[in-house]
Amino acid sequence: MKKIFKSLMLVSTCLLALGAQAQDNFPDKPISLVIPFAAGGPTDVVARLMAIPMGKALGQTVVVENTVGAGGTIAGARVARAAPNGYTIFLHHMGMSTAPALYKKLSFNPMTDFEYIGQVLDVPMTLLARKDFPAANFQELLTYVKANKEKVSLANAGLGAVSHLCGLLFMSQIGVDLNTIPYKGTGPAMNDLLGGQVDLLCDQTTTTVPLIKENRVKVYGVTTLKRLSALPNVPTLDEQGLKGFEVKVWHGLYAPKGTPKPVLDKITAAYQQAMQDPVVRQRMADASSEIPTLDKMNGPNLKAHLEAEIAKWGPVIKKAGIYAD
Repeated sequence: MKKIFKSLMLVSTCLLALGAQAQDNFPDKPISLVIPFAAGGPTDVVARLMAIPMGKALGQTVVVENTVGAGGTIAGARVARAAPNGYTIFLHHMGMSTAPALYKKLSFNPMTDFEYIGQVLDVPMTLLARKDFPAANFQELLTYVKANKEKVSLANAGLGAVSHLCGLLFMSQIGVDLNTIPYKGTGPAMNDLLGGQVDLLCDQTTTTVPLIKENRVKVYGVTTLKRLSALPNVPTLDEQGLKGFEVKVWHGLYAPKGTPKPVLDKITAAYQQAMQDPVVRQRMADASSEIPTLDKMNGPNLKAHLEAEIAKWGPVIKKAGIYAD
């Protein structure tokens, strides 16, 4: 028995030593950065932009892998089941916080199945109307929609899309249910807004800032708590009476649960360095996107933010009675 015990102890010691050596040598092969959406989309663009300087910081290639379907939940499940060794990481937007309420049978738990690396990017939203919509400002908008709620149309990019959630929050805060019209993506919804077929739409600044500056749409407010440098004359919805109204397409970086802290620390340092890259910062500024301050680029902050967003959006989604299979 003593010999067996000594042998087991020796094996255990060797395994621990090998594990420590693997962490010290990390990374010694390419890293997969899993994206839950198709190539060319906003999240994919962010991933490919940050992957290059992140790979340079780590000394290994960061390979972007698109795993699409089911609103990002297929990719989430894949990463949750991946080996916790740092070679599979996950970039997802605020869909991580809405999935628990949207999906009755979610195959992973955002709060327990991942390690948190940090926030990556915030993309603000704007509340828009067709150019010839009667209301000239936000207060007139409130008066008009309350008096004409049966005929005012509010477009969105589909079930659970950020534009949908933004619209739900808007209706919840003003106490009015409007005629919501889902589209297969923001592009078709915006086309109909520009064409005058629908009245209102929430959409990301990456799309709307040029349209606002070209006076092709009416804008009633931005969905951040502070005004945007790209739209300094557009007030926030918060300052116009919708207290606490904040909707950002925020992105977070995750790893499978159990990924060793030394490995997480290396990944964290590399992504922080990548987000300070001048090319990355300029591209994000050009897209009216916000890179978080360095104090938000860490695991504890991302975990707290995710938890707060789940608490925020869960009641809104459940009140609206929407869910996905």
